[in-house]
Amino acid sequence: MRPAVSIVGGSGYLGGELARLLLFHPGVDLKQVASRRLTGRPLHSAHPNLRGLTDLRFCEPDQLDPCDLLFLALPHGLAAGRIETYAALAQRLVDCSADFRLRDPESYRRWYGQAHPAPDWLPRFVYGLPERHRQELRGARFVSGVGCNATAVNLALAPLADAGWLERAVADLKAGSSQAGAVARPGSHHPERSGAVRVYSPTTHRHLAEVEAELGLLPVHMTVTAIEMVRGVHLTAHCFPSPQAAVEDLRQVWELYRQQYAREPFIRLLGGRGLYRYPEPKILAGSNYCDIAFALDAGGRRVVVMAALDNLMKGGAGSAVQAMNLMLGLEETAGLRFPGLHPL
Repeated sequence: MRPAVSIVGGSGYLGGELARLLLFHPGVDLKQVASRRLTGRPLHSAHPNLRGLTDLRFCEPDQLDPCDLLFLALPHGLAAGRIETYAALAQRLVDCSADFRLRDPESYRRWYGQAHPAPDWLPRFVYGLPERHRQELRGARFVSGVGCNATAVNLALAPLADAGWLERAVADLKAGSSQAGAVARPGSHHPERSGAVRVYSPTTHRHLAEVEAELGLLPVHMTVTAIEMVRGVHLTAHCFPSPQAAVEDLRQVWELYRQQYAREPFIRLLGGRGLYRYPEPKILAGSNYCDIAFALDAGGRRVVVMAALDNLMKGGAGSAVQAMNLMLGLEETAGLRFPGLHPL
């Protein structure tokens, strides 16, 4: 019998992506999708792309049956307050919010401005980025989701940081509107967002906490700008090598990234010529890939690392399903090995 999985908080964009992936996953069965606001309505009432593909209707969260693995796709702050209840429903749990991404309660307080409601649970969660925690994820009981901006930075800078080549970096991120979620806010209201190039986090961002946790306390300066794009994160990182790195040729950078990512199923290193020689979020929409490329300025004083991903996939639901595959002992790429659309 295939493992039964369910979703809490299925009415949002992330919940919709989880439902899309799990409905067609070859190794699990999607049993229930909970939404208090939409209880009794069909899934396609919130996710029209699923029309005619499932008979599932939203249920009350309190009506969830026990399952093998439960996804929490709730707004930040809600999962932690009921973690005991949710953990009792399933052998394994993946929380896609920010509630359990940090191990240290003081770090959580510093970045989120309040005490964590369930600090004893923080050490129980594995950070759900397979490229960094694959072995820990195998058979894990509790896994956190990942921040989309953090994932772009972590995957782009990890080879440099792990090799001790990185002295500091300036990470400039462009973000699509789906990062703001399915509920309209002043900044995501279409007349305000259309045509916008709006810096909303000029000096830092909460996702930087995840970068510090994954890469160490390297000086990484982050700026996030909202642009007129629905899906996607685009990163341009200006990386200043440490003196011992002695980067003189782009081939050194290529070799470093090949060594780390040659066997990674969802990371693609770009190069060569043509329109798409550098990462482009548009061609990654709906896929679980992260594309990475780099350039080197004269004298090797600055490595420019570029990365792109779909914030709802590799930066959200895709990584969560990839983590689920590892947790359940399934093929890691199951249900995820498809490209984005082109043209779109």
